[in-house]
Parts: sequence; structure tokens; C-alpha cells
Amino acid sequence: MSFMFNPFPYDDYSAVNTPRWEGAQNSRVITGNLQSASHITKAVLDAAKKKSSVVVGIDGYATAQFDDLVRLISRNIFQAGLSVLAVPVSEAYKDADVIESQFSQYLPRDTDEDPPLLYGRLFHGREDSFFDNDRFAELLKTIGGAAAGTVVLVYGNFTGTEKIREKLDFLAYIDVIPKNAVLRLKSGRAANIGTSAPRTYRELMRRSYYVDFETSLKLRGELLKSNEIDWYIAGNDEDNLMLVEWDVFRKACDALVKQPFRCKPVYNEGVWGGYYVMHYRNLPETMKNCAWVFDLIPSEVSLVLDIGGTLVDIPFYTFIRMEAVKLLGKESVAKFGEYFPMRFNYDDTMHSSGNMSIQVHPGEAYSKEHFDELGRQDESYYVVAAGMGAKTYCGFRDGADSGKFVSLIKESEKTGKTVPYDDYVHAEQSVPGMQFLLPAGTIHASGRNQLILEIGSLTVGSYTFKMYDYMRKDLDGTPRPIHSAHGERVLEHERNGSWVRENLVVPPRDADAGDGWKEVIVGEHDLLYFSLRRIEFLKAAKQDTKGKFHVLCLADGESVRVVSEADDSLCYTMRYLDIIVVPAEVGAYRIENLGSQPAAVHKTVLK
Repeated sequence: MSFMFNPFPYDDYSAVNTPRWEGAQNSRVITGNLQSASHITKAVLDAAKKKSSVVVGIDGYATAQFDDLVRLISRNIFQAGLSVLAVPVSEAYKDADVIESQFSQYLPRDTDEDPPLLYGRLFHGREDSFFDNDRFAELLKTIGGAAAGTVVLVYGNFTGTEKIREKLDFLAYIDVIPKNAVLRLKSGRAANIGTSAPRTYRELMRRSYYVDFETSLKLRGELLKSNEIDWYIAGNDEDNLMLVEWDVFRKACDALVKQPFRCKPVYNEGVWGGYYVMHYRNLPETMKNCAWVFDLIPSEVSLVLDIGGTLVDIPFYTFIRMEAVKLLGKESVAKFGEYFPMRFNYDDTMHSSGNMSIQVHPGEAYSKEHFDELGRQDESYYVVAAGMGAKTYCGFRDGADSGKFVSLIKESEKTGKTVPYDDYVHAEQSVPGMQFLLPAGTIHASGRNQLILEIGSLTVGSYTFKMYDYMRKDLDGTPRPIHSAHGERVLEHERNGSWVRENLVVPPRDADAGDGWKEVIVGEHDLLYFSLRRIEFLKAAKQDTKGKFHVLCLADGESVRVVSEADDSLCYTMRYLDIIVVPAEVGAYRIENLGSQPAAVHKTVLK
């Protein structure tokens, strides 16, 4: 699922992972729509020699495009002398107005609490909610009653639902990475499932996040774990499909979970965006700026796999569903299920026009009560780089009237008057290497002229309740969304500057050490379920996952290599600012400094 609205249409292929298994170099990826259709056709025709009729299902993630592939397969089969019956599964959907009505409870229209109508409630049902019972029964009859010598192609979202799946001889699944799914919705090349009614982009995304993506995610996970898929198809480019035989795809995922890997980032412009990451990663000059760098926001990023010399881009959550226990560890799966319980991104305000908004996030009870979300939204800021005058806002100032601040920002929403926020919100001078903890309920903001590594907790969506945003407009000229009603309810007013210094911004303390290296804890608190550390070394450092995944960021240094102690070939070379995952399965590993200066690696681990 995804909750990003404006991903920049750029693919950063610096993050390539090469899974290693016996025979990997001889593995083949079928590239191209014609070639993929021909590959499927051959298997179907072979099966048709043994059966009177063959049923093929083609399912896919929300926004997947089916028509071209179905048309090509149909033509191939017809030319081979067999009859073809192509059946869109949408024929069994409920009427569009019925679908809209049943999901309206998950998309409330309360403009007092949610003026831009950004939020909703997660739909926890399944794909059968989209089907009309009578139409679905008729569809099953059509599939099962095909005449001899006929190939039936059933296609569309939710074709893989169990009762249809039972009738299939073959199943293909067209997957789409989150960035491309969002860009298709934004460009009008895709619509919400079960309806083609015109609606604004914001409305499309809201329905997609709370209903379509969530429902697709559940069925995709079920199919991946069932091993009933015959062909995994990367459908990110609808004009250049990439087909991987299931056995090869399975082996690639099984191999990757044994080694460190990096996800493909997503870049986003923003009104307060800076230029630090643009410079270091050589991003396109056509970008206005780079505000958010989604290096490891699990629901937003993807994994690029080198399979037999072909790059295949898959959603990170597809990999998570395939390898949950080996990737996350038993403790994490027991506590959080098959969700990656952390998220990592950069907030870049270096040489920008201003601060990030003054904001607050909800705790677990509020998130579940109002949004049916998975849990609380805690955050933290690690200062990677800081320029002149950089500071980070965290908590209220000692002696400040926080209630009056809330009143002033509510008044400003009506009058447009600016608020003297520096009189109310506590700030600390930002210094590289400084860690700020931001448990739910803490008012905070990143100031201008710095690069922050933001680390957050499980919540899949982005429940950022902007309290004050300096009366500025967004890049598209529209007012920035403010959620002071939600924010006021979750604010922890007693968290002032003194409390912040005692609890949220504390000096590092030693955690571990070895020959030429040491590890310090830069941030821990009872309110947070993760521990934030820094590994400092000149040549190398020893580590061990001990059954828990690690997330590493090269926060200072030129380049390091992260190597499994079990096999030197299972490694990843990190450059400055790279963020990688070391799966729980890896166990003992070492970090080798490839540069001439001391290195500092930020490490996150579950407590």
C-alpha cells in the first residue's frame, strides 16, 4: 500500500541487489509483452494437448494493466487453432454505486476534523466484498462450463480469489511497485477498483490507500505464500512486462534474505525541500528540490533484483511476504505480524526556504480508534548534516502556555495571522550526530538548513497532524493541510524543554566494543520499541543480528562493505547516505571501511 502523493518520476538504479544461488547465472527473465505472451501461450498449448479445456487466471496488484497481455495471448491461442474465451473478472463485481456506498464508512467526509479529507479508516475486509454473489456464481459456471478445445482466460483484480483459483490450471500475477501505482493514478491511467467515476486525484488516492491497496495487499500475500503462482510478472512498465518463472522467483527471494540488501529510494519534492541529497546522489536537475527521500519506507519502496543479468523491480512488501520470518526474525513476526515494523527516510531542508511544519503524531489508541491503523506513530530525528543556524524543535518551551499556543494556531487558520511559534516551541541547536527521540504526542519540527535521518514506528500511513505551517502554500499553490483538531487531542503538553533534555535528547552511552571499534546507544526510551545506535570505527567492526534484523545507515564516511561472516560473497557495498537491511537470517557479519576517514554507521534494532 502507499500513502505518497507526489513521487518524482525518477528511477534510482544505484540500489541493485544480486541474489546468489546455484544456477542463478543461467536463470532467465522473459522481457517484453510479446515475449511474455508467447511464453505463457506455449505452456497453455502444451497443457491443451492433455486436457479438453484449460483455464488461465491473470491477477494483479491495484493499477495493474491486463488488456494488452490478454489480447496477445488470445491471438496466439486462436492462431494455434483453439477457441478462446476471455472473461474479465469485473463482470462479477457489484455495481459501482453499491461499491461506493459500502466503502463510504471508511472514507468519512468530516471537514471539521479533516479539512482536506486526507484520512479515513483502513478496510480490513477481503476481496469478496467487491463481488456480487449472483454474478460471481455465474462467473464460476462460465469458467467451468467451457466447451472442449477452449482456453478460458480469466483476468483482472482479484482473479486469484480462492473460489476462482480452485478452477485454474495456471495463474499469472502482475505486480506493480508503489511509486508506479501512484503515478498511474495521478496521470489518469488507472482508476479505483470497481468504478470508473471521475474524481480528484486526492479522492483517488484516499480510496486507494484505505481500500484498494489494502485489499490487494492481502490477496497478493496469500498468493505469494500459497506457491500457486506459475508466473510472476513485474508490470511496472505496461509496455515492457517482465516475466519470471515462479521457481526462479522463489529461489531469488530465498537467496536474497541471506545477504544485506538495499531498497530503491523514492524522491519527493516539497515546499520546504533542500538540496543536500540532490547533490550527493546526482538527482535530476528538473527536480525543484528534494524534501523527502524514502529510502526505506516499507510500503513505498521497491527492491531491484539482478536475475540472470536482467533487473527486475519488485515491491518491498512482496519480498517481505515471501521471507517474513527469515527477514524480520521470529520475535518481530510474533509481535508485529508480517509487517516491517520500522520506516526510514531523509528530511532535507539544507539551503531550503524554511522549516518543516510544526507537527505531532498519534499514539496507538488514537490511531486504532480513528483510523483502524496498526499502531502508534513514534519518530526520531538523527542529525546527519547541519548548516548555519540549524535547529530542531522538540517539546514546548519551559514556562510557555501550550494551551495558548493551540488557541493561536486555531485562530490563525481563520484569520491568516502568523503565530510566534519560537515563543512556545522548544528548540535545540542541531549538531551532526545528535539524536532526537519523538514519541507520539511530542510537538516537533525539523528546522531549515539540515539533513535529518527520520526513523519511525509501524504505522503504515502518514499521520502527521500539522499544527502550524507558517501560512504558506504548497508547491501546487493550494493551502497546506492542517489538522489541529486531531493534533490538539494527542498533544502531550507536559513535555517541555527540561523533560526533553532528560528523556529525548541525551548523551550517547557505551553499548559494545571490539578491536578498533565501539558501539554507542544514541537514543532509547521506554516509550519506543526500538534502539538507536552508532557504530564508530576506522577499519572494521563486528556485528551479529542474533535473530533480529538490523538497519544500517552510513551517516559519516565514504564507503563501507557489509559482509556475512558465513560467506564473503554475501555482501553489500554502501556509499555515504545509503540505508541497508541486514536480515535476521544473516547472523554474524562485519562492516569493513573502504575509505580513508573514520566511519560512523547508524544502526537501528528492535529492543
